[in-house]
Amino acid sequence: MIQALRTPDTNFENLADYPFAAHYVEDIPGYEGLRGHYLDEGERDADDVFLCLHGEPAWSYLYRKMIPEFVKAGGRVVVPDLLGFGKSDKPVSEDTYTFEFHRNYLIRLIEKLDLQNITLVCQDWGGLLGLTLPMEMKERFKRLLIMNTGLLVEPVTTPAFLEWHDDIVKPASLSLDTFFKQYAPSISDEEAKAYAAPFPSREYQAGVLKFPKIVANPDKACIDISSRAFTFWKEEWEGDTFMAIGMKDKMLGPDVMHYMQSVIKGCPTPMKVEEAGHFVQEFGDVVARRALAHFNNV
Repeated sequence: MIQALRTPDTNFENLADYPFAAHYVEDIPGYEGLRGHYLDEGERDADDVFLCLHGEPAWSYLYRKMIPEFVKAGGRVVVPDLLGFGKSDKPVSEDTYTFEFHRNYLIRLIEKLDLQNITLVCQDWGGLLGLTLPMEMKERFKRLLIMNTGLLVEPVTTPAFLEWHDDIVKPASLSLDTFFKQYAPSISDEEAKAYAAPFPSREYQAGVLKFPKIVANPDKACIDISSRAFTFWKEEWEGDTFMAIGMKDKMLGPDVMHYMQSVIKGCPTPMKVEEAGHFVQEFGDVVARRALAHFNNV
């Protein structure tokens, strides 16, 4: 049994702009004893499912501006909190958190909910993980909305990443509201506190602390899976794609995303979100509307 903590529900009361009902799963094969949280908005029998995957050190709160736009367009929107994040249970040992631990959980969750006609919406770790999923279940995925992310096929050593790594890993006490104000300066103090709500102390932050370490030193399974995904997107992907770039992101911004555009088969000219940094979803209502217009016109 994996030892885990559960953030008290009181931490999530009265969050700014987060009116969504909680949904939980506790019987994912291989994850017995762990409760995972996800949002599930819109009609269950909608033609299109928007699967929105968050990154580091965020949670489903990240998608609060995009969810209403997808619902208004008639979609079902499913937004999981990765284990260790948001309202999901948080294993206390960093050793629990591996690339395959998270990836396999997402695969099992998609199967559990039997999601079909999926538009994958991803950024940061939501892409590092999410971009490896369609090749395993091609019949379930229809479209891609990609923002500031890539594939983890080798250790990352760029100065911008190392600064990010150190801002998370080195402090004796990681203040995530301060971190989010640094990397998403457009958000309010209330929104920064909401981002930090799942992580009341360091004991709850093992997943947050582990993700940068994986990027700095990915294991063989991560590299092998991500390399296969690289080939899939370049040669086999047949779905529609929309890309949005947060132009102020020094880590996963224009250079990385223009490279990803060259990798993803059929990827059109990206939308440039000039004021957005790493957390492109903070401008998500505008991005969602542009993406929906693109998909409807393809």
